[in-house]
This record gives sequence, C-alpha cells and structure tokens, in this order.
Amino acid sequence: MYMELQVNSLIMKTRGFVKALFRKKQLSSRDCKETSLHRCLSVFDLTSLGIGSTLGLGIYVLAGQVASTKAGPSVVLSFFFAAVASLVAGLCYAEFGARVPKAGSAYIYSYVSVGELMAFVIGWNLILEYVIGTASVARGYSGYIDSLSNNSVQNKLKELLPLNLNGISEYPDFLSLGITLLLTLMLAIGVKESSRFNSIFMVLNLCIVLFAVIAGSFEADIHNWQLSKSEIPSTNTSYNYGDGGFFPYGFSGTMEGAATCFYAFVGFDIIATTGEEVKNPQKAIPISIILSLLVIFLSYFGVSSVETLMWPYWDQNRAAPLPYVFEMVGWHIAKWIISVGALAGLSTSILGAMFPLPRIMYAMASDGLIFQQLATVHGRFKTPVIATVISGIFAGLMAMLFDVRELADMMSIGTLLAYTLVAVSVLLLRYKPNVEYVELESSTRSLRKKDSNPSLEPHLSDSSLDHMTTLSSESVVDNSMLLSKENYTLWQILQQIFNFNNLSNPTHLSSQVSTYLVAGIVLMVLVFHCFVIGFEDHFSSLEIQVIIPGIILALLLLIIVVALWLQPSNSGKLSFRVPLVPFIPFLGIFMNLYLMMKLSKNTWIRFAVWMCVGFIIYFGYGIRRSSNYLQPKDVQVTNDSRCDGETKSTNEESPLIK
Repeated sequence: MYMELQVNSLIMKTRGFVKALFRKKQLSSRDCKETSLHRCLSVFDLTSLGIGSTLGLGIYVLAGQVASTKAGPSVVLSFFFAAVASLVAGLCYAEFGARVPKAGSAYIYSYVSVGELMAFVIGWNLILEYVIGTASVARGYSGYIDSLSNNSVQNKLKELLPLNLNGISEYPDFLSLGITLLLTLMLAIGVKESSRFNSIFMVLNLCIVLFAVIAGSFEADIHNWQLSKSEIPSTNTSYNYGDGGFFPYGFSGTMEGAATCFYAFVGFDIIATTGEEVKNPQKAIPISIILSLLVIFLSYFGVSSVETLMWPYWDQNRAAPLPYVFEMVGWHIAKWIISVGALAGLSTSILGAMFPLPRIMYAMASDGLIFQQLATVHGRFKTPVIATVISGIFAGLMAMLFDVRELADMMSIGTLLAYTLVAVSVLLLRYKPNVEYVELESSTRSLRKKDSNPSLEPHLSDSSLDHMTTLSSESVVDNSMLLSKENYTLWQILQQIFNFNNLSNPTHLSSQVSTYLVAGIVLMVLVFHCFVIGFEDHFSSLEIQVIIPGIILALLLLIIVVALWLQPSNSGKLSFRVPLVPFIPFLGIFMNLYLMMKLSKNTWIRFAVWMCVGFIIYFGYGIRRSSNYLQPKDVQVTNDSRCDGETKSTNEESPLIK
C-alpha cells in the first residue's frame, strides 16, 4: 500500500511538472486593447525602425568578411537565402503580432499562445540575440572609427595586449567596451528612443547605400567573379582563399555564408516589440515587417554585388571593407562619404539592438522566469535599471573579447532557433480546435458538467461568475476537450492522419494528430539535414548509395507535411494570417535548421553552454517562482488578468515538488 501511494504521488508530481511547462499566460480581451503607452507609431515609423535597427553592420562590415572567408562572390546568394529565411520568420512574427498585439515580441506571444517552456526558450534566445547584437555592432563601430586613423589603436593593442586564445579576438577592444557602456548609461538614466531621430539617420544611411551602389557600378568588373585559381594567393599562406570563380568555397561555403549573413537581417523583430505603441498593430506590424525586409535585402544584394565586382573577394577581410574597396579603386572621397553613412547606420543599429534588451529581461523577470530583481524600476528614471546595467556590462565584455565574425555566428544560432520555434508555434496554433470568444461563465458551467471532481466547485463562486469577462480564443482552454477521457482506436488515428472523414473543423483528435505531425516534421528535418551535411561531398558527385536514401528521407518528410496539410485548421478571424500553411512555416523550419547546422562547432559549444545556463536558471528558479505557478487547490478565476507579470493562472492544479 505504501509503495502504491508513493508511485501515485510520483505520478501526480510528474504530471504537475509537465503541466507547469505548458501553462499559459492569461490575457483578457481588455488587456489586448488597453495600454498605458502612447499609441503614436505609424507604418512609416515602424518601417524606419526596422530598417534603422537592421541596416548597419551587414552592409559595412559583414558583406566583405563573408565574401573573403566563406562565400566569395556568391555572397549575393548567401544574402538571398538568408533573406528568404528571414521573410518566412517575418510572416510568422506578423501572425503572432496579429494574435497578441502586446509589447514583448515573440516571448509574450508564445507565453500566451503555446506555453511557458516555449516562452522561456524563445525569451532566453532573444536575450542572446540582443546582447550579441549590441556587442557586434559596437565592435564594428570601433573598427570603423579605428580605420579612419589607419588602425593605429588596433595595432598598438595587438602589440601591448595580445590575446593568443582560440576563438577569442586578437586583442581586447576597449573602444567597443566604452561605446557599449556609454549607451548603457544613456538608457539607464531614461533616454528614450526617438522615432524622428531614427528616421533621419535611416534616410541618411539609405542615401549612402544608394551612393555606394551607383558609384561602385562604374568600377564593376565581371572578371572579379571569374578569378582563376592562379590569380588568388596560394594556399600556403595563413588562409585558404578557395579555388576562385563565383563559388570559390563551393555551394557549401555559400550556405555557410548564408548562416552568418542571417545575422544581417536580425533586428526587424524589434517591430514586434512595439505592439502597444502602434496605432493599428494588427495591420501595421505585418506591413512594416515585410517592407523593411524588402528594403534591407535590396540594400544588401546591391552592396555585396558591387563590392565583389569592384575588387577581388579574397582581399576584403577588413574591419571596414566597403570604404577600403573604394579606396583601392581610386575613389578616395568615397571612403569618407561611406564612413559617414556607416557611423549613421551603426548608430541606429546599436540603439536598435540595445533598446529592446531590457524590455525582454524586464518582461521575463516580471513573470518570474528569471531573477525578479531584474524587473526593478528606478524610482526617478522609470527604467529597469538593473536589467539595463547588467545587460550592458555583459554586452560590453562580449564586444571587447570577440571579433565580429564570431559574434555574428553566435547571434545567428540563437536567433535561428527562436525563429524556428516561432514557426512551430504558428503550426501548433493553426491546428488547434477553433474556440471562438466565449463567456467564461458558460465555460465554467461546462467544466462543472464535465468534471466529476466537486472539489473545484467551491473556488468557482457566484461572485466570481458575476465578474467573469470574455477571453480570447488563444487564451481559453476548451475544457470539454481538455477533460475528454475518450480513448481513440488505432483505426481512428490512422483515418485522421490523412483525414479520410474530410473534417473541416478541428477536433480534439485532429489537434493531437497535428501536434505529433509537427513534432515528426521537426525530427525528420533534423535527420534529413544530418544525412545531407554528413554526405555532402558524395551528393555533389551523385553517388547512388547516398542519393537513394536521401530521396527516401525526402519522400517521408513530404508525406508528413502533406498529412499535416490535410488536417482541418481553425478559421478564427485574424487581421493577418501566414499564407500557404503549413508549407511556409515548414520552409522556415527547414531553412533555419539547415543554417544552424552549417555553423561552426565552436559556435554550437558556446550556444550549448548558454542554453545550459538558461535551463539551470529556469528549472532551479523560474519554474517555482513563475507568476503562473499554482499551489495545489489554489485554482483562481479573475477578471484582472494583467500583462505586467501579476497574471493569475486559470490552469489546472500543478502539484510540483516543494
């Protein structure tokens, strides 16, 4: 008997633990409309914000470095593949923004729509994205300033303080540390982002980019895309510059370049953090994301094209490659014009990277998922001062110790994972049962009717029923489905996999089948990519022993995607919905995971360490201190669901281990 009680207790605690990972942040319809922030931003303001925060380091630094070390002239294709992956992610972000028009980006979207563990992973990776984004732009900023003085600071520091460690910068960049700390101080004392300031510098930046493309086209030489191996430095030098031609490092190098170039598109998601400050967020956010990504891609494509056409790719691994190229072809005045645009672009980029970081940390700390001290607001300056200072110091140290290429790879892997999870979340939400806006009173009566446990009833008093409000379909659990005890037969499940009954509306069974199909897609994509990357050289030579297994894996993956496509999806009204579901989210998952696997081993090791630290914080601290944590029998129903971390959960009891 004692052993049976112990086993039952362990089962209950395990179930409670699992439920805790998927508990959701509850929002009322009033919460999604009301805000204490001023709704003043238009589509133009948001588009300027997205372009300004993104169009910087990729133009002035990354294009030349990726061309010289990874992709050669095919860097233009690297930017194209990265743009496609970013566009797919942008569409998924846009649907999330239409579902939950609140500040907080994908973190709050996933917390409301999917669950707590998914929200933590996305939020933790957004912290990595913004920290390293700040560090990399600061590093590029200092490199540009130093290049104007013929790299005198860099050369002196290499001589006095060399860092001979693998994966670390050659010297400590104190200038980038100082730039980051100065910005941290500005943000900590309450300096707010000005859309007018950002728009002016964004227009100046675009004018310089347009000048670079037009001026560079006069010096373009197609021969620089057709260099023979004899025209590049021999491989006995300190670096191997490939075999020449348009793909000097092969198509694999082009995709490695795309994985790094993906970093250049990171920043458009800052648009999603402004949901409470936009006049019409459901329409303005999707339009702004798509417009900003289009302008950013055209800028990257144009600059990388003229840059590699003007000068050989192998000689562009510089701190400031774009003005260097113009100087080498004799356009000395262009060096200074472009440097002005670079400083303007990098100024908006570093502000765009640093500004959202304390917001994400503040939101997570307010929800209790990370240390709640980070949600402390300064009484005078009204800023999350502790989060701002800690994130600024961390970003400054990263900028001081790592070079731009290492930082870009680290940022790319975290962002790619976050975008993958956003695409997965969109798929999960699309195939959930279509629960329309319902009054909680009727839901509660349904619960009482369905549930045989009367112990819940005292918590649902008449006074509570009188004050219950309408909740959004994304926040309410369909209790009749949640508490369903029906056991489906194998034949029913097999029928539903291909929807032989031609269901048009989702059911509990179709939702469960869809969830497993989404999990199967992610697993099969990972297996397919491991196989393709592991036998990449054999595929290029069309060896039959790898072609046939590859085709089989591709067909299995296609069958799962088609099965998901056949499932009934909900038809809830949204101002923006991702088109061609599930194919576009699947494309995002496919490309993002492939680009992640093309990143270096050292990048994966650093990322694994970052995620381990995050899980230690969450499972050791956040899971018990979450604002959605419920002690047994503490089921509460309230109409005061707020978005500031004081949200009450209406989930079932979660008997976690104390």
